[in-house]
Amino acid sequence: MEYKPHDYQQFAINYILEHPIAAVILGMGLGKTSITLTAIEQLIYDSFDVSKVLVVAPLRVARNTWSDEIHKWDHLKHLRYSIVLGSATERKRALEADADIYIINRENLQWLIEQSGVNFIWDMVVLDELSSFKNWNSKRFKAFMKIRPKVKRVIGLTGTPSSNGLMDLFAEFKCLDMGERLGRFISQYRVDYFVPDRMNGSIVYSYKLRSGAEEQIYEKISDITISMKALDHLQMPELISNEYTVYMNDEEAKLYADMEKNLFVPLKKGEITAANAAALSGKLLQMANGAVYSDDGEEIVIHDQKLDALEDMIEAANGRPVMVAYWFKHDLARIMRRLTEKKIPFERLDSEDSIRKWNRGELPVALIHPASAGHGLNLQSGGNTLIWFGLTWSLELYQQTVARLWRQGQTAGTVVVQHIITAGTIDEDVMKALANKDTTQNRLIAAVKARVTHDR
Repeated sequence: MEYKPHDYQQFAINYILEHPIAAVILGMGLGKTSITLTAIEQLIYDSFDVSKVLVVAPLRVARNTWSDEIHKWDHLKHLRYSIVLGSATERKRALEADADIYIINRENLQWLIEQSGVNFIWDMVVLDELSSFKNWNSKRFKAFMKIRPKVKRVIGLTGTPSSNGLMDLFAEFKCLDMGERLGRFISQYRVDYFVPDRMNGSIVYSYKLRSGAEEQIYEKISDITISMKALDHLQMPELISNEYTVYMNDEEAKLYADMEKNLFVPLKKGEITAANAAALSGKLLQMANGAVYSDDGEEIVIHDQKLDALEDMIEAANGRPVMVAYWFKHDLARIMRRLTEKKIPFERLDSEDSIRKWNRGELPVALIHPASAGHGLNLQSGGNTLIWFGLTWSLELYQQTVARLWRQGQTAGTVVVQHIITAGTIDEDVMKALANKDTTQNRLIAAVKARVTHDR
């Protein structure tokens, strides 16, 4: 297929060519992979500025997305690639191949750098989903920083750079510029831009931005950052977001309230205990969904309110495909039992075969876990309705999951996202938190937004 880049795509390609270090914040559906590959092709075969490129990506994206894009476009088909996946023996064999681009999943980056025994030969690295490197204590971050001085060009791709607040940016941008803009040490970054928020004595649980710090951070990174949102450049379908509220009965609500107040509930089938606030959050999310794990790991059913609502929604879809996002294992088990009882065909979206079935419109119900299928999958061909059975605190996983349907190529005029919310529970807090995090992220994106029409 002939590649005819949109103006914004050509702008992004040129930006990568002109900036050896770049954070490329592209909204879902803007074609970040084809943009990056086009720049790579020119850097290798036109300017001879690069010889070997390493792409670090989420597993499914590493396995399929990059190679699919190379095969899709005529101008990229001569690019030689090697996918570094599988066993250690298979990965080493892939590294020995003579290729232009080597594609590895992020979980194996540490192995490549510290255990493979292979010399680091890549003069350009693409971090697909830069947000995967937001934790400065993670093994992948520390491993990457060991070889970062050897790399001439580093490109960070993401659609969600600060899903949990601006503290995320420190490690992400240190991967790019080795600390030139936001500092070399997280402690100094905190001192410069944040003040303690929630504390217990000398222990700080959270930080908040200093007055004016947000604008200072954006200014620091603006010279290597390009940002575009899909809504600015694409004719996107209308996104309709609804909340479908369900209500526990008095007995169910009392169990929930007791757990929330006492961090402990004794039941006939086992005790439920939360050791701290974080554990309590997890237990309450489970109970809001309708079941919870006891201290012995047994599934204890609290209510079926969400299952009943899900059944009603599927029936109302009247045969049109729906995608259902779940979070806990018992969510999946209970949903599968209910659908089986009602003789409703379904499959989990956890294989290439199930994904193909969905995109062909052959699955009335597809079950998806945000953590395993959030990034990179094109699922817009199979339907336009997403139902959140259980919510996640992660804005990044939430947005990426919604973007599987709400993206370029969606033929429906609207994409409907339904959230099943249990009244009076932590579900309501999660929805508010997601909205608040989105506000912060949108400010970041707006602050460094590329003015394509003005700058061309």
